[in-house]
Amino acid sequence: MLSNLQLLVKRVHSTIAYIMRRAFISLVSKVLLYQPLNQKMSCTSVPLNPKLRRKMVVGLGNPGMGSTRHSVGMAVLGALAGRLGVAEHWRVDRQVSGELVLSEQEGVQLVLLKPRLLMNINGASVAKAAEKFKIMPEDIYLIHDELDKPLGKFAMKQGGSARGHNGVRSCMDCLKTDVMPRMRVGIGRPAGKVSVERHVLGRFSREEQELVRAVLEQSAELLLQHITASCSEGTGAQGMTLPQGGGVTVKT
Repeated sequence: MLSNLQLLVKRVHSTIAYIMRRAFISLVSKVLLYQPLNQKMSCTSVPLNPKLRRKMVVGLGNPGMGSTRHSVGMAVLGALAGRLGVAEHWRVDRQVSGELVLSEQEGVQLVLLKPRLLMNINGASVAKAAEKFKIMPEDIYLIHDELDKPLGKFAMKQGGSARGHNGVRSCMDCLKTDVMPRMRVGIGRPAGKVSVERHVLGRFSREEQELVRAVLEQSAELLLQHITASCSEGTGAQGMTLPQGGGVTVKT
């Protein structure tokens, strides 16, 4: 049994470690964010249509770890790119530290972004892309994993707190607002004594993968409905009679 003094020391150490980690992340984000845009590093082959309103869709995750639970946002974005017929046209843009592809859909130009920064600092990539394409925060859709939703469930959320998600928090810090609409894709809480970190950085099991494939397609379709509805006749998606979420169940 730990004494009260030992418990206090442990809590103080944890608090100091958390503060130092947040300070380091904030410093790295600022360094990345305030680097001037360099046209030589830009993906110049990306065509822009100045006549169309632009919106951005961001798949949050860790680069090189696309098959993990924590990167399911990137997987949904990949499904959306396939739905739009642009899955083969991703290009690296060093200017924004990410991969980009553009698509036009019902009078709106969509900028699809996969940050190439770690989850905790990917807000710098999002903010750089928003600056480059002149996109307001309310027109930036974030797709991310959600521990508090079971696997198979997904839902839209209109802004608000990060709810403990470091990637969303990074976007909020770099964009200086929390108004970004989000697609939250459930991955469920870890079972037994498995840590949250091990759970989110783990891969989906073979049994889960069939369920995940259906989730990717359905969540991408729902997100696209909300995006196009938000551009219709100048009204927001929240004013439309659209479902806010959905779910897929395991076939028995």
